[in-house]
Amino acid sequence: MTHTARRMFELLEPICLVTFLADECNEELAALGHRTYWDGYFASRAAPLGRVPAQVVHAAFYSFADGEAARHIPSAWETIPPEASVAARERGSAASVRRILGEELAGSPGLVRAADLTTKAATSAPTEGRVMYAGMRTLPVPSDPVARLWHSATMLREHRGDGHVAALVCARIGGTEAHVLSALAEGIHPPESFGRIHHLPKERLAAVMDGLRERGLVDTDGRFTDAGRETRQRIEALTDELAAAPYDALSPAELDELVAELEPITAKLVAAGSR
Repeated sequence: MTHTARRMFELLEPICLVTFLADECNEELAALGHRTYWDGYFASRAAPLGRVPAQVVHAAFYSFADGEAARHIPSAWETIPPEASVAARERGSAASVRRILGEELAGSPGLVRAADLTTKAATSAPTEGRVMYAGMRTLPVPSDPVARLWHSATMLREHRGDGHVAALVCARIGGTEAHVLSALAEGIHPPESFGRIHHLPKERLAAVMDGLRERGLVDTDGRFTDAGRETRQRIEALTDELAAAPYDALSPAELDELVAELEPITAKLVAAGSR
C-alpha cells in the first residue's frame, strides 16, 4: 500500500495544485475582499478548523516561518466569514479543473467514476491525529463531479500532509528545515533561494543552515550529505506509509480502475502545469 499511496499522490496532486497555481481560485477569493494571495490562502485553507488562533494555524500548517500565519489570521476573517472563503476556494478550483480538462473530459463517465472512488477513499480514513484532514472531513462533499473530485483529492492531500508533519516531527526537522531539504532534493542550490523561504531574514536562514550542518545533514557548501539524503528519503518513505490508510477502503479492482480513470485527467493537468 505504500507504493499505492505514492502513486495516488502523483495522480491527485496536479488536481489539488490548481488551487494555488491557476487564476480562478485567487480571483474568487479576491472578489470576496481578500487583499492578497496569502490572505486568501490562509483564510480558505484554515477555515475548516474554525476560528482558531494564529498559533493553531501555524502548528497545523507547520511549514511556515514564525509570524507568517499571524499576518493573515484572524484578520482575514474579520470581514469575510470563513465559510465564504471555503466556498470561494471550491468554486474557483473546480472552475480551473473544468477549464483545463475541457468539456468532454470534465463531463465524462470516467471523471464521475474517478470522483466517486476518490471520495470513497477520502472519507474512509481515521481522523485521529490528522488535524487538517479532520477539518476537511467536516465540510459537505460537493454533488458536482468535478468539484467532488477536487474536494476529495484535497482531503487526501491534507491527510497526507498531516502524516508528513508527523514524519518531520519524528525526524526533528522543522518547517523551514523541511523546505531546505526539499530544495536540495529538487536540485536547487543554494537552497536558501527556494521560493518558499528566500524571503526570510538572512540571519534566520543562516541559523537554519548552521543547524543542519551541525547535525551533519548538509555540508559546508550547503549540499546534501549522505546522512541528509538518507533522512529526506526516510521522511518520504514514512509519509507514504502514513498516507496509505484511505486506500484500504478500495478493493484491488477499484484501485486499478481509479488509476486508469485518473491517468488521462492527470496528464491533461500536468501538460497545463495545473494553470
